[in-house]
Amino acid sequence: MVVYDLICAQGHQFEGWFSDLEDLERQLTTNDLVCPVCGDPTINRRPSTFGLVKSTRSENEGPPPAEAGPRQISMKELIRQWEEVSRRLENEYDDVGANFSEEALKMHYGVIDRRNIRGMSTENQESLLRKEGVEFYKVPMLTRKNDSSTN
Repeated sequence: MVVYDLICAQGHQFEGWFSDLEDLERQLTTNDLVCPVCGDPTINRRPSTFGLVKSTRSENEGPPPAEAGPRQISMKELIRQWEEVSRRLENEYDDVGANFSEEALKMHYGVIDRRNIRGMSTENQESLLRKEGVEFYKVPMLTRKNDSSTN
């Protein structure tokens, strides 16, 4: 199953679970998908993001040093770098899925040990995390399509 962030023409945001991207696209073109709030069939896909909480904070961590000027990189290089970031996030952060805000709050209040986590959250959950002082980042993740010909 794949989760996509969706929005209707009236601005209602929600998630949809699909077997794959083709399933989502089929439902969008046949108007089988409607907004669960208002029933509007005009639905668009939004960029998906994941929340991240890092297990430890280092006083030495800071932004990278500024370069002399803007550096131009090719789209191919940009995608390669973003793929590397996505790979590191997959490998170095535990995927807690929809339990992201719950796990982040437990760590924040010392109920469980701190660790690197990633997952999904709603706008209401994110608002609560901010109110409670939980530091997190929303990061779009690149998804790889499984290619059965390489197996």
